[in-house]
Amino acid sequence: MTKEQTWSQRFESALHPAIARFNASIGFDIELIEYDLTGSQAHAKMLAHTGIISATEGEKLVAGLEQIRQEYHQGKFHPGIDAEDVHFAVERRLTEIVGDIGKKLHTARSRNDQVGTDTRLYLRDQIQQIKQQLREFQGVLVDIAEQHIETLIPGYTHLQRAQPLSLAHHLLAYFQMAQRDWERLGDVYRRVNISPLGCGALAGTTFPIDRHYTAELLNFDRVYENSLDGVSDRDFAIEFLCAASLIMVHLSRLSEEIILWSSEEFRFVTLKDSCSTGSSIMPQKKNPDVPELIRGKTGRIFGHLQAMLVIMKGLPLAYNKDLQEDKEGLFDSVNTVKACLEAMTILLAEGLEFRTQRLAAAVAEDFSNATDVADYLAARGVPFREAYNLVGKVVKTSIAAGKLLKDLTLEEWQQLHPAFAVDIYEAISPYQVVAARNSYGGTGFAQVRKALLAARTQIAQQ
Repeated sequence: MTKEQTWSQRFESALHPAIARFNASIGFDIELIEYDLTGSQAHAKMLAHTGIISATEGEKLVAGLEQIRQEYHQGKFHPGIDAEDVHFAVERRLTEIVGDIGKKLHTARSRNDQVGTDTRLYLRDQIQQIKQQLREFQGVLVDIAEQHIETLIPGYTHLQRAQPLSLAHHLLAYFQMAQRDWERLGDVYRRVNISPLGCGALAGTTFPIDRHYTAELLNFDRVYENSLDGVSDRDFAIEFLCAASLIMVHLSRLSEEIILWSSEEFRFVTLKDSCSTGSSIMPQKKNPDVPELIRGKTGRIFGHLQAMLVIMKGLPLAYNKDLQEDKEGLFDSVNTVKACLEAMTILLAEGLEFRTQRLAAAVAEDFSNATDVADYLAARGVPFREAYNLVGKVVKTSIAAGKLLKDLTLEEWQQLHPAFAVDIYEAISPYQVVAARNSYGGTGFAQVRKALLAARTQIAQQ
C-alpha cells in the first residue's frame, strides 16, 4: 500500500493491506467506469456553467475524462487496489493528465451521490438492453406460434391431462408473461431515471450548483427532492431485482416444460445437437442443458433480491458502507438475465423441433374431451351438473372397458342419454374441441389468430 491516502489528512497511517483489500470495490465497480466518466463530465460542465470553476477549467476536465475513456477502451487504464474504487481511480488519473485542475472535479460532489448516479446510469442502459432482448424472445415465440396454430398439444392442470390446446396458444401464454416483464421494466425505468447528483454526502452543498442542469445533460427525467433520500435510496435496485426475478420465473417455467417435453415420457420435442449435450458415460443421452441451466440460475437472481432486501432493512439514514454490497449482486443479475434470455431465444429459434405427429397422437389418446361431452349435453338443455355426473360415469366405465370416448357406439351414447346424436363424434374430436373454444382469450383457432396479430403489434412498440 502507498502511504498516500484517498481521504483527508485526519488519518496518520495507511490501511492495513488486508483491510485495504477488504474495503476496496475497484475489483467490481470498474464495471461503472463508462458511467462514472459520463457523470463526471456532466458535473464538470455544471461547475463551469454555474461559475464555480472557469470555462477553461471545465473544458480541460471534460477533455481529460474523455482521454481516460479512450485509455480504458484501449486497455491502458488498469487501476489497482490502492485506488480503492472507480471514482478515486478516475480522479487520480485525471489529475495526472490535467494537473491540479483535476482536484477541482470533486467540488460540490460526494462519492455518495456519485455512485448513486453511476449505478442509475448503468441500470438505465441495462434495462433498455433487456427490454430489447425480451422483444427478440417474444418475436421467436410468435414466429413459432404462427407455424403451429392448428398443431394440438395436451393441456395440463396438476400435470394431469386436462384439455387439448392449440400449440400456438400455449406459446402465446409465455408471450404474455414476457409482455408483462417488458412493461414492468418500463415502470422500473421511470424510478431508476431520477438524478441524485448534487445531493452531496447527505445534506446537499454550500456551492451554487444546478442539479437540474446535470439531470438534463444526463437525460434524467427529474431529480431527487430530498438529499438524504437521494444518496441512500436503493428502492430502484430492489425493484429491478424483483422484475429480474419474475423474468427468470417465466424463463424457468418454460424451461421446465421443455425439459419434460424432451423426455422419453413425453417426446413432444426433439432437441437439436446445437443446443444439447451428451453424457460422459451413457452414449445414448441427449441432455437439455440450456433449460436446466436457466432453471438453476433462477435461484441466483432470487438470492440477490433477498440479499438486497436484507442489506436495506436495517440501514439508518443516510449512506452506509453496506451499500457497497449492492453492486455485485446487481451486476450478476443483469448479466445472468441477459445470458438466459439470449440462450432461451436461441434454443427456441434453432435448438428444438416440435414432433407434430407425436402431439397429434397424444391429444387423441386420453379423456381430455370429457368436458366437451358435458358441454354437448348442456347445450341441449341438460343441466350442466347433471351432464357432468353422467360423463363422469361413462369415463369410469370406458376406462374399465379399455375404451376411449371416441370408441363408444352411438347406441352406447344414447343409452347414456337420448340427447346424443351422431354429431357427438365430431364434437369430441380433438380439432373441434380446440376450435370450439372461441371465447375471448381462448384457444380456439380464430382467437389465436387474433392474438397473433395483437402480439405482432405489441412487438412493434418500443
